[in-house]
Amino acid sequence: MLPTDVTLPPLDDLLGTARVVTLPLVTRFRGIELREAMLLEGPNGWTEFSPFTDYGDDEASHWLAAAVDFGWAPTHPLLRESVRVNATLPAVAPGEVAHILDRFPGCRTVKIKVADFGQVLADDVARVAVARQYLGPEGRIRIDANAGWTADEAEKAIHALAGFDLEYVEQPCATVEDLAQVRQRVKYMGIPIAADESVRKAADPLAVARAGAADILVIKAQPLGGITAALAIIAEAGLPAVVSSALDTSVGISMGLHLAAAIPQLEFDCGLATASLLAMDVTDAPLLPVDGQLSVQRIIPSTALLASQAATADRTNWWLARLERCYELLR
Repeated sequence: MLPTDVTLPPLDDLLGTARVVTLPLVTRFRGIELREAMLLEGPNGWTEFSPFTDYGDDEASHWLAAAVDFGWAPTHPLLRESVRVNATLPAVAPGEVAHILDRFPGCRTVKIKVADFGQVLADDVARVAVARQYLGPEGRIRIDANAGWTADEAEKAIHALAGFDLEYVEQPCATVEDLAQVRQRVKYMGIPIAADESVRKAADPLAVARAGAADILVIKAQPLGGITAALAIIAEAGLPAVVSSALDTSVGISMGLHLAAAIPQLEFDCGLATASLLAMDVTDAPLLPVDGQLSVQRIIPSTALLASQAATADRTNWWLARLERCYELLR
């Protein structure tokens, strides 16, 4: 899973710089209110290992490969100094939409979470309607169902939301077969289908492209094993890519920015402004959008914030043990 030109550093080198933080979110997102992450320092600078806590070691080991790739591997040429980014709107009530979107100054695109557990299609329509009003007619709206619909539910929902001029629909269904079916059903409407989980959680991340099940790939650096691996997937798939984060700290977002900056053609705004969803970060200068863009840069964590946001001893030990298990899988 590591690039061929990268040697796995000694475990003691990783353990020696490991810092674990617990960061509060502005609003509940992906079912959590606190985000845990481990930061590591390599020869290239700081890097991040932050698979969600419910992920097994096999999946989490890809995230460790990404951390090693960003911290220890030769860097890729950067083709741009900044990246346009989208706002991310959790599945909040309509009255909270403006408060959330105000945290993304200058962003012309909003990704809206839909199909959330416990909500119905009418909730999604209401949320998207307020976001469209907030953005105005020139703004871009994409929706993300996180595989929450069946093919029939997806078709119905896309019809209900099409009037808001959708840029694309991200991962409406769980399986590649259902994605392909939905793509065919709504093709006449001119609404593209993007694949996220079918890329980053798949044994074969290229299967969705080979099946003609998506028009766009949503690429996350950490789950795919790092920048080197992600660039190879994008090149072989031959589809437009949107680089996104996984609710990372600004250190992890920096990894995503370096990936986005290395892609030859970047047609869409990227989902890398998620530091705006954190109430606290690991740097005094978090990667927050300015005029809808983020500058491509490495992040050096603040010593004071690493201390004030440090995880408890029990949680730190849990992460250190996880790091060791994933290291053995990579070795």
